[in-house]
Amino acid sequence: MNFNIGMTVFIFAMTLIFIFWRPRGVNEAWPTSIGAGIILLTGIVSVDEIIDILSKIGGASITIIATIVMAVILESFGFFHWAAARIADLAKGSGHRLYWYIQLLCFLMTFLFNNDGSILITTPILILLLKNLRLKPHQQIPYLLSGALIATASSTPIGVSNIVNLIALKIVNMSLYMYTAMMFVPATLGLLFMSFLMYLLLKHKLPKTLPPAFYDLEEIFFTNQFHPLKGHISVETKRKRTQFMFRVLAFVLGIRCLIFVASYFSIPIEIVAVLGSMTLLIWRWYHLRTNPVDIFRKTPWHILVFAFSMYVIIYGLNNAGLTTILVSLFEPIINNSLFHASFIMGGLISILSNIFNNHPALMVGTITITSMGLDPITLKTIYLANIIGSDMGSLLLPIGTLASLIWMHILKEKKVKITWKDYLSLTFIVVPISTLFTLWLLYYWIQFIF
Repeated sequence: MNFNIGMTVFIFAMTLIFIFWRPRGVNEAWPTSIGAGIILLTGIVSVDEIIDILSKIGGASITIIATIVMAVILESFGFFHWAAARIADLAKGSGHRLYWYIQLLCFLMTFLFNNDGSILITTPILILLLKNLRLKPHQQIPYLLSGALIATASSTPIGVSNIVNLIALKIVNMSLYMYTAMMFVPATLGLLFMSFLMYLLLKHKLPKTLPPAFYDLEEIFFTNQFHPLKGHISVETKRKRTQFMFRVLAFVLGIRCLIFVASYFSIPIEIVAVLGSMTLLIWRWYHLRTNPVDIFRKTPWHILVFAFSMYVIIYGLNNAGLTTILVSLFEPIINNSLFHASFIMGGLISILSNIFNNHPALMVGTITITSMGLDPITLKTIYLANIIGSDMGSLLLPIGTLASLIWMHILKEKKVKITWKDYLSLTFIVVPISTLFTLWLLYYWIQFIF
């Protein structure tokens, strides 16, 4: 037994080191799958537990991959270049107005798809937009940093925007509809507070006026690629293109709404997500007359491997007695006061996320609270407090979430330098205050409504 504990902790530690290090740009699925493979070979996790893991992560993984496929399809339509061009136009030469439109874009990207997909697709587009606006490297930092933080934190209001949130939903036996009813209002208000607080801290770094762009960001995409919507630069061409983009956006929003309807009627949400992505694939084939193989090639399938492998490792930690220790430490506090418990558990998951990354931290926290025999409302409240710690509190350090690790990797590839000092000078003020404020809103919202 002592051997199993030592082995599991060692595997977990080495897995995290390689995830943070990413030697030669290797993606996070490799170290987690190797760690999970060793745990399976040593028998620390049983076959029955593997079946249980697959049942828990299956629907969530399919849902997330389907939404990422939809995002990749929209990218092939040129939607994000079009959206970036609209943002530049709407800013009307104001650097402060540009900040708020980038915040809105990053929020909507996560809201309509998910946080990892938002970072993967939006970050390169924003870099292109900011360089096209002739902003100097130090002027780009406030936009890129605040955009990444809001994109990652925006998975908090609705559970379907983050794979680990969806997996945890399954564990606590909570519907997506109930999650949204309890979380949407406090989390959205918390995000608005966070966005405004970042603006107060960054506004002196934002340029008052923006230089003229080098080129039309929208046209550069449509003229460089074979595209049926491509045409001569004219008002009529842009009008037709805008109508098409709004139709696509309306379809994606409709699928998002249907996911919540499906949850309300206890229909597996992954069915809606898959049907939505398949319909969009057919729509793309009709308009572009291109084979869908390129979409499947761009889809980050390794996220499925990462989710399964990380969960195997966490089950190993659970079997080694980690959650038993946590239950004995925190059960008396949770049973004593729900208010204090919300802040303590939300704070604990925030700390663990910044040390271990939020995926294992939230999984450990969720397994812990389900082992305490709590009544349904208390269990759901503590779970939602854990989510706030995992999605928002985890942003204190750039290693706290998978999305922020992806973001750092993209910046390195694009040769955009944002130092830890740049990051921490903002997050050390914004993240703790925003997390505590959102936890406070959550507690009083649940007390008021439920």
